[in-house]
Amino acid sequence: MVKNKPFNLVAVGGTFDRLHKGHKALLRVALSIGRKVVVGVTSDEMVSKSKADQEVNSFEVRVKRLKTWIEEEKSEDVHYDITRIDDVYGTSISEEELEAIVVSEETLYRALEINRIRVEKGLRPLVIVVVPMVLAYDGKPISSSRIRRGEINEEGEPITRHS
Repeated sequence: MVKNKPFNLVAVGGTFDRLHKGHKALLRVALSIGRKVVVGVTSDEMVSKSKADQEVNSFEVRVKRLKTWIEEEKSEDVHYDITRIDDVYGTSISEEELEAIVVSEETLYRALEINRIRVEKGLRPLVIVVVPMVLAYDGKPISSSRIRRGEINEEGEPITRHS
């Protein structure tokens, strides 16, 4: 039995490196509103072209951690696919059945761009669900780059250094 979920097909995407509290908030919203969720994960090639910080985990490592977390988190009535994306749009500009996209405040502009492209292609625009940025202890957004730099952990707490 499918619980009352407003959308049949929802998209969410990202690099999902150092799976942190902000990523989890984004994914929880997607899993709560969609009967099926397509999770786009940036390919290693895309990461190498776009990220200044090259210490991002491999695609395989990121997908494995994501899959483990989703399996523990999702309810039985939710189905999901994790797909590799090689550009900033993934299948969001071509998938006719897609109904909604879940983004952070930081990536809202991309969802607006996706809708513009979809309309130009004769596809219906997506419902855009914006998830507020999750802040660390210091009031700044939690990010994988801050975690990689050793500023905070995945929960946004300060890293305590022992001498």
